[in-house]
Amino acid sequence: MDTSGEELADRVRALLTLDGDIEEKRMFGTRAFLREGHILVGARSGGVLLVRVDEEHGAMLVTRPGVATAAMGPRTMGTGWLDVSPRVLAADDELAFWLDVAREDANRDD
Repeated sequence: MDTSGEELADRVRALLTLDGDIEEKRMFGTRAFLREGHILVGARSGGVLLVRVDEEHGAMLVTRPGVATAAMGPRTMGTGWLDVSPRVLAADDELAFWLDVAREDANRDD
C-alpha cells in the first residue's frame, strides 16, 4: 500500500479502535478493519476508503459526491461495497461519518 493509504489507515485506526472490538488485517492489498470477522472498512491505495454497507443503503449513498461502487481489479463489487474518494475524507468528521455508516449497517446484519 502507498503512503496515502497508510495515512488513511492511521486515521481510521485512531477513530475505530476506541470500540475495542475491532480487528485489523491486511487483505487484498487493503488495510481492513473488521468487527466479528466482517469487514467494516478498508484503507486502500491512494487514500481511498472502502466501506461495506447494506445494499439498499449503498444504492442511496453512491449518489453522494466522491462515492463510487467499489471495484477490485476489473470486477465491480455492487452497491454493498463503496469507494470513498480521499477528497471527501479530508476532515475527520467526514471520515467519522463513513465509519459510523459502516458500523450502523453492520449492526443491521446482526
